[in-house]
Amino acid sequence: MTVTEMTNDTGPVYDAEGLGRPAWAMTSPLLRHYYDTEWGMPVHEESALLERLCLEGFQAGLNWELVLRKRDAFREAFAGFDADLLSSFGEEEVERLMENDGIIRNRLKIKATLTNAKATVSLREEGGLDEFIWSFLPEDTIAPECEEDIPKYTQEAEDMSKALKNAGFKFVGPVTCFSLMEAIGMVDAHLVGSHRRGTSGIWPA
Repeated sequence: MTVTEMTNDTGPVYDAEGLGRPAWAMTSPLLRHYYDTEWGMPVHEESALLERLCLEGFQAGLNWELVLRKRDAFREAFAGFDADLLSSFGEEEVERLMENDGIIRNRLKIKATLTNAKATVSLREEGGLDEFIWSFLPEDTIAPECEEDIPKYTQEAEDMSKALKNAGFKFVGPVTCFSLMEAIGMVDAHLVGSHRRGTSGIWPA
C-alpha cells in the first residue's frame, strides 16, 4: 500500500493513549490492527512474500482496506499462495476464480498471480524469492515527518521492479515494489513520532 495515496500531507495522529500513527491507520479498526501488528515488519517465508507481492498488485487502482477485508478469501482461493500448488493452476482454475466473489475478480491480475507463482518456483535455482527481494535492501531508510515526505518509489524499488519483470513477474511496477518494501520493513516508512517506528529491528528508531 502506498500511504501517500490514502491521505493528504499530514503528520502522525495521536490516540487517547498518546500513540502516534499515520492518518490512514486511524480510519478503521482493520487498518489500525494491520498497522499495529504487521505493516513494516520483516517477512521472509516464500508463500508470505508471494502473497504480499500479489496482493499489492491486486490493490493497484483500489484501496488496501478492500484487499485486507478479502485477504482470507484470497488465501483460500489461491491455495495459501503456495507457489508449487499455484503453478499447477490452468484455465479451468482461472474461470473458477473469476466466479469467486470473495476476491477481486480481475482476470489479468489473477493470471499474473499464477505467472508469479511459476516465476517464484524458477527463482529457487538462484536462491529463492526471499534472497531475491531482500537483495534490494537500501543502505539507509527514509525518516518521514509527514505523509508527503514518503516517495511513491525509490531507485531500489525501480531496480527491483526491473529485475522482477526480467524474472517473469507481472504487476510489479516500481510503485508496487516500493509498497512491498514499506510493508515488509525494507524501508521504515513509519512517520517520525509513530509508536511503530524502529520496530522492524532493521532500522533504528
